[in-house]
Amino acid sequence: MRISFLLCYYCIYITHASAICLEDQQSLLLQFKKNLTFHPEGSTKLILWNKTTACCNWSGVTCDNEGHVIGLDLSDEDIHGGFNDSSSLFNLLHLKKLNLAYNNFNSLIPSGFSKLEKLTYLNLSKASFVGQIPIEISQLTRLVTLDLSFDVVRTKPNIPNLQKFIQNLTNIRQLYLDGITITSQRHKWSNALIPLRDLQELSMSNCDLSGSLDSSLSRLQNLSVIILYRNNFSSSLPETFANFKNLTTLNLRKCGLIGTFPQKIFQIRTLSVIDLSGNPNLQVFFPDYSLSESLHSIILRNTSFSGPLPHNIGNMTNLLELDLSYCQLYGTLPNSLSNLTQLIWLDLSHNDLSGVIPSYLFTLPSLEEIYLASNQFSKFDEFINVSSNVMEFLDLSSNNLSGPFPTSIFQLRSLSFLYLSSNRLNGSLQLDELLKLSNLLGLDLSYNNISINENDANADQTAFPNFELLYLSSCNLKTFPRFLRNQSTLLSLDLSHNQIQGAVPNWIWKLQSLQQLNISHNFLTELEGSLQNLTSIWVLDLHNNQIQGTIPVFPEFIQYLDYSTNKFSVIPHDIGNYLSSILYLSLSNNNLHGTIPHSLFKASNLQVLDISFNNISGTIPPCLITMTSTLQALNLRNNNLNSSIPDMFPTSCVASSLNFHGNLLHGPIPKSLSHCSSLKLLDIGSNQIVGGFPCFVKNIPTLSVLVLRNNKLHGSIECSHHSLENKPWKMIQIVDIAFNNFNGKLQEKYFATWEKMKNDENNVLSDFIHTGERTDYTYYQDSVTISTKGQVMQLLKILTIFTAIDFSSNHFEGPIPHVLMEFKAIHFLNFSNNGFYGEIPSTIANLKQLESLDLSNNSLVGEIPVQLASLSFLSYLNLSLNHLVGKIPTGTQLQSFEASSFRGNDGLYGPPLNATLYCKKQDELHPQPACERFACSIERNFLSVELGFIFGLGIIVGPLLFWKKWRVSYWKLVDKILCLIFRRMHFEYVTDRGQTYRILRW
Repeated sequence: MRISFLLCYYCIYITHASAICLEDQQSLLLQFKKNLTFHPEGSTKLILWNKTTACCNWSGVTCDNEGHVIGLDLSDEDIHGGFNDSSSLFNLLHLKKLNLAYNNFNSLIPSGFSKLEKLTYLNLSKASFVGQIPIEISQLTRLVTLDLSFDVVRTKPNIPNLQKFIQNLTNIRQLYLDGITITSQRHKWSNALIPLRDLQELSMSNCDLSGSLDSSLSRLQNLSVIILYRNNFSSSLPETFANFKNLTTLNLRKCGLIGTFPQKIFQIRTLSVIDLSGNPNLQVFFPDYSLSESLHSIILRNTSFSGPLPHNIGNMTNLLELDLSYCQLYGTLPNSLSNLTQLIWLDLSHNDLSGVIPSYLFTLPSLEEIYLASNQFSKFDEFINVSSNVMEFLDLSSNNLSGPFPTSIFQLRSLSFLYLSSNRLNGSLQLDELLKLSNLLGLDLSYNNISINENDANADQTAFPNFELLYLSSCNLKTFPRFLRNQSTLLSLDLSHNQIQGAVPNWIWKLQSLQQLNISHNFLTELEGSLQNLTSIWVLDLHNNQIQGTIPVFPEFIQYLDYSTNKFSVIPHDIGNYLSSILYLSLSNNNLHGTIPHSLFKASNLQVLDISFNNISGTIPPCLITMTSTLQALNLRNNNLNSSIPDMFPTSCVASSLNFHGNLLHGPIPKSLSHCSSLKLLDIGSNQIVGGFPCFVKNIPTLSVLVLRNNKLHGSIECSHHSLENKPWKMIQIVDIAFNNFNGKLQEKYFATWEKMKNDENNVLSDFIHTGERTDYTYYQDSVTISTKGQVMQLLKILTIFTAIDFSSNHFEGPIPHVLMEFKAIHFLNFSNNGFYGEIPSTIANLKQLESLDLSNNSLVGEIPVQLASLSFLSYLNLSLNHLVGKIPTGTQLQSFEASSFRGNDGLYGPPLNATLYCKKQDELHPQPACERFACSIERNFLSVELGFIFGLGIIVGPLLFWKKWRVSYWKLVDKILCLIFRRMHFEYVTDRGQTYRILRW
């Protein structure tokens, strides 16, 4: 029976293979090939088409028994030229299946596809077509499968009217429109699908769909696959989705879903894959009853799945993948997880789980990858029974794991990646233990309390695993491990934050595959050998060591180089000749002197250049300014540069951060800075810059930080309307123009558009202002120097929610603008040493985030508003040297400030000002009558016990009980007596046994 079947199959195969290819069909195919442009080295089909072989035998071609071409598969053929409506392809009228996916046509989709009326399968996915999808495709009424998916990185094509496009495609069962802009408004797109009664698979990811998810979609009862990720529905999921009886895959990742996910969906008996990740406002709960046993993959990453991990999760015995990372889980891992014997992937990272890492995780027979990083696990199970033979990836980094290093992990012989960094593991670890993990490719033991030791020099160094990634930062290493000499496959090595001294050995530069080397934060003093011999390293971090001398010449292909915080003294004049590929170069905080080399202009790819905190002198080369067409961050702060800033910023300027702070620069601020339309930080503080306020910087929409402090700028800061475009400074959050000669009144309209200051972002997750794309190695952290809380401080990291205004030490006048009281997000406000007058606005209570307020040395009048005391974050206050009057509001935190915060206001009284001043104000407010005999007698003899006793009983106590007028006079007298007492009191400071005491004396 089996032999007969094989013979029959062979006969069918021979008949098909030897089918006669009709001459016209072969001619059409050859003509089609001739008009295509493709790379021969990337082709496995077209390259073999020729006249000597019948076309039905060509790779990618399928014929029927009559020799007509019915199938054509040219997917992934590296075609990079398009074709039009006149192409011979559209004369192959018998075509039923056409696959042109994964090419690079880079042209419009021809409308000629409508001629191929017999098509049942059309796949144009990821073929790099552009423009509008031709409506003619809707004429292919026999289509069962249509795939028009596009890459999201390219210009997205569009379908203007989805209903019109698919209304005739009633035979469609598989429809894939990923990456196409669907312009149907809101739920109309789902209504347009209703005629497709036989639709089984629907994929419309990244289609710019919006509005609420409509329940009409559930009318397509045959749907088994729904993929709608990367849209913006901003709605809850209809309960009717639980009515899909054949649903196997539901992917709603990053759809802006809100509300509560219907629990009944978890019980659809056919459901295999559910992905709701990236919907942080979607609440998800497992039902209390059992979950569908058909579930293979549950991905709820970054949703509002909260609480303990449900115990019934162990009922899904067929589960292969479980991802609950970036949720709000807490508590311990339930024992029911041990029932998931089919589980391959487990990701519970970035939660608040705690307790013990259970032993059963290392015994699950199918579990290959475990991600438990960034939780609160405290220790390993006391007895770890390791029996897994398949585990390849284990990430337990960033927990609170303590105790000795768990050497039983070395029994996981299949382990390829082991990450245990940022814990509190202790003890010593012999490197020889790693010999047991012969398959290990990646190891991260950084930032623990582990001391790593290496055995004697006779140990077999060749038997170590062939690492690709090795991170041993902060592992108490004293020397470079010798086994590294034989690591021919090592790609990335981190030995930072150790105690390695002396020279960097020559052999480390000869590691053949090494691409990334971080040996920062050690005690290295020199580099052996020549860095020019490096052929593979593109990331080299040597910062924070003690290396001195001339900056060494580096390899040609280096991209990231950090030599900051060393003792280098000389920059080679030809440094730019070796930096053709450099992206990031930091030479800051060394002892560099001399001038900026002009050869730097040859580093045409440079994105970040930092030579701050050195002794560089001379001028700023004009070529360095023109490099801002690619240079995103330029930091020259705290040097001895003595020139003007060249007015040569190109129109193509892409700079995000420019820092010239703390030099000897002079001349005006260059007007060509206006070309830097992406600028976020501009710091020209502490120089000798002259001229007026640079109004053109207000037209830079991205500007967040402006520092002009301590220069010779003058005049008004008002800008005429014709010089400003739109509404300036929407993103501004730090403005420091202190210690200049600016003058005039501050108009309300000047601050009206500072929207960043008005938005209270206290509840928003903080980020830092940074330059360029945030990658592992090109990330650059901006810094700025400001004056706050009475001190000058450098912000090494600038929070996006940090806001400050410093207009101090100028010649401004007029009242404090009331619009400032709308700046609910402001943290620091300094208007000191000016000529402001008027009262402090009572609406200052709106500044709920205010931490520092300095209005000293002005001409402010009136009382201190009681509302000032409601600012709970206020930790620095200075109102001294004004003309404020009245009593300092009591019963508030204002009494916690030093008396110096209020001195120099002749009309102020009350704590924390001293008692003498308080009594003086009482005398002024309640003047006493002239001294009468009785009163003066009491004043002279009030210390007499007998007299006090007699008067107290006979004269004072009696009238006090029955005569109101006498009671009033009595308390006035007591008040005057107390003032006399306090005038005789003073405080002395006594030091005893190292402690200083404040003592009240007469």
